[in-house]
Amino acid sequence: MKNAIVHDLWGGSSEVSRHQALPFTPMKPVIRAFFKALRLVLGPVMLLKERLTHPKGMQRDAAAQAAVDVQCQSLALYQFNTCPFCIKVRQEMRRLSLPIEKRDAQHNVTHRDELQQGSGATKVPCLKITEANGQARWLQDSNAIVAYLRDQFETTAC
Repeated sequence: MKNAIVHDLWGGSSEVSRHQALPFTPMKPVIRAFFKALRLVLGPVMLLKERLTHPKGMQRDAAAQAAVDVQCQSLALYQFNTCPFCIKVRQEMRRLSLPIEKRDAQHNVTHRDELQQGSGATKVPCLKITEANGQARWLQDSNAIVAYLRDQFETTAC
């Protein structure tokens, strides 16, 4: 069995066999645990802020809102609940009074797989736009999604 020389942080070195455990632990699990704890603490705070800063919805007459509701049936937002970029898109959806279906890609494996297969990544937020011919377009990036929603629905107010 071939041995390797391992250098430690203090300038020393030791001979370690290929199958012997290294004397230090990798940082990846520590970093993951840190960010998981951070999400657990900040997540509820972000959701509370979203509820407290709930924008007033756009007012439309009944016929205009019915037309918007029909248009929104071809849209689906893939999102994580505590993602700040997803919160930004949801706030704009509320401001524009858009009943777009929200799909949890964090906890729902089916939605996550659909997102991965359709858009090529599990990046959120992602808006699935189903065209009249059945073709799906995937729009990623919160700024692009907000711009699309404003372009499509902001002028339909009364």
